[in-house]
Amino acid sequence: MTETPNPHLVDADTLTGEMRPIRRCVVSLGSNKGDRMAKLQGAVSSLKDTPDVWVTEVSPVYETEPVDAPEGSEPFLNCVVLLDTTLSAHVLLERALAIESAFGRQRGTVPNAPRTLDVDLIVVGDRRADDESLTLPHPRAHERAFVLAPWHDLDPEAEIPGVGPVAELLEQVGRDGIERRDDLVFEQP
Repeated sequence: MTETPNPHLVDADTLTGEMRPIRRCVVSLGSNKGDRMAKLQGAVSSLKDTPDVWVTEVSPVYETEPVDAPEGSEPFLNCVVLLDTTLSAHVLLERALAIESAFGRQRGTVPNAPRTLDVDLIVVGDRRADDESLTLPHPRAHERAFVLAPWHDLDPEAEIPGVGPVAELLEQVGRDGIERRDDLVFEQP
């Protein structure tokens, strides 16, 4: 059954005439605790279910060695999601944190501790931010093969604003410690 819009509901933006731009975003997902693939699948599904967010592509899954993590940390599964949104960067960050929380993420005092789910905003259009809750582009994305390799798979011409082309950054960082897992595939809704 196809729903038709209610003609009696008026979008608030229509009343004010305010237009919200659509921004292309890059979101990195990672998990190294519990059923890692189920957590990534759940995060992708949660992003797809978010109003005013349109997931356009999801990268292949990579298994990666933990970076700057406590000794004994298990390998991560990582992927990158490309999406379009009219949400502000801070609202999108709130959604990312809510998704992490829904999948059991608990923030502690140990940096880079094992986690059920990590949802990082890498790029939100050409938006730049540097405040107590959000830094854009992500300040370490250019150093992380687990972000660069899956992103490059989706968009070989991509660039991190103010930093450089993803292809060149990946070449500088190298692919040590990451392995593409073509045996792990996301379910389509």
